[in-house]
Amino acid sequence: MINRFIFALFIIITIAHPAFADSAKVLDVQKLKTPAGIEVWLVEDKSVPVISISYSFEGGLVYDPEEKPGVGRLVSILLDEGADDLTSQQFQGQLSDNAIGIEFNAGRDAFYGRLKTLKANKDTAFHLLSLALTKPRFDGDAIERMRNANASGIKDDMGEPGWLVARTFNGMVFEGHPYAVPGFGTLESMTKITRQDLLDFVHAQFARDVLKVSIAGDISKEEAAKAVDGIFASLPAQAEKTDQGEAAFKYPGKTIMLPLDVPQTYISAGEAGIKRDDKDWQAATIMNYILGGSDFDARLMREIRKKRGLTYGVYSTLTSMKHAGLLQANLSASNEKVAEALSLLRQEWAKMAKDGATEEEVQDAKAYLTGSLPLELTSTDSISETLNSLQRDGLDYDYINRRNAELNAVTTADIKRVAARLLKPENLTIVLVGQPQGVTADIMLDHPPGTAAPQQKQ
Repeated sequence: MINRFIFALFIIITIAHPAFADSAKVLDVQKLKTPAGIEVWLVEDKSVPVISISYSFEGGLVYDPEEKPGVGRLVSILLDEGADDLTSQQFQGQLSDNAIGIEFNAGRDAFYGRLKTLKANKDTAFHLLSLALTKPRFDGDAIERMRNANASGIKDDMGEPGWLVARTFNGMVFEGHPYAVPGFGTLESMTKITRQDLLDFVHAQFARDVLKVSIAGDISKEEAAKAVDGIFASLPAQAEKTDQGEAAFKYPGKTIMLPLDVPQTYISAGEAGIKRDDKDWQAATIMNYILGGSDFDARLMREIRKKRGLTYGVYSTLTSMKHAGLLQANLSASNEKVAEALSLLRQEWAKMAKDGATEEEVQDAKAYLTGSLPLELTSTDSISETLNSLQRDGLDYDYINRRNAELNAVTTADIKRVAARLLKPENLTIVLVGQPQGVTADIMLDHPPGTAAPQQKQ
């Protein structure tokens, strides 16, 4: 019934949305190169007068100074706080008056940005984005305001169990690598970051050789090429080189605990996974969906929630980063039920590793994963973001039209082989934040890694 519903929605979308007009394609993606030599992926869609641009500069938080995490984060929340001769109030006023959306985000592997505008206001939008990237003001009052706002957010996060378990997991399993550093910075680093640090970050990373650009909406190839060069062509040709190396997965098989006085323990369990360019990626995607994907009938959800009511939700994810692959499951359980929930998690991990999946499970997973793709591409910004993600993964511009065929080519035997390759319950690193009963920790922490230790009472 669900699959028929997805198919019906797909038919509606393909009829109503010009980007899906060719039924043999998921999207009609064009690849072009601007006069300045910048590659662009474009999906033209004139159904609404809207243009979305998603772009990224490879590198990300590796450009944060080692002793000053959070520089990239501050850059991301300051770029729209004034540029060139426009003060923060004037810059924000032009965005508001012209219904222009500009967003920035500093991630692990890239600095991301997105612009969304009405076609009628495109020239103003492109000009403002160009100023933000090439001539940011970083005025003192704006820096202080955003520094304080970010510090307030860090303080709030320090009291959130969900944030604490993620911080502890990343800080431990990626120890010694930039992935272990808190992206938002620390309370201490917020007091050290200077205007020059922000300028240095922009100069080091915002360059054309690490730039990926995707566009969707009411814009022609000629207009898109002109827009991209107008925004990005004046950036430096090359970014400063970095070599952070692979992120080795630390503490396999260990249980790590950060005590916290809360009624539920938050749990993050994971092991090394694979990257997007691995030949087994599609099989691993299907396997992960069956094990703990978004479906309510995923094995982990069925065994831990539906049958025994030990948690409100449990999900597994397959994550590909530039320097690491990760298989991870997340859940929470009342303190007295943690040991049982962990036992079931390991049991399902081992069962999939030994037996693989059934034919019915594989076919249902394929139906969902292939049928839901069009539902993820129903707006110009979702299309441009998806394409930019594929660019960063090193895929070609027509990959999105082959993706479903690659998924459908996966066999039950492939799933069993890949499950045996990837799922090692004995290697699961378990991170617990709470007061779990009946669980013995190999490592006890008194504060989340990457943050300051608590002051000792005199």
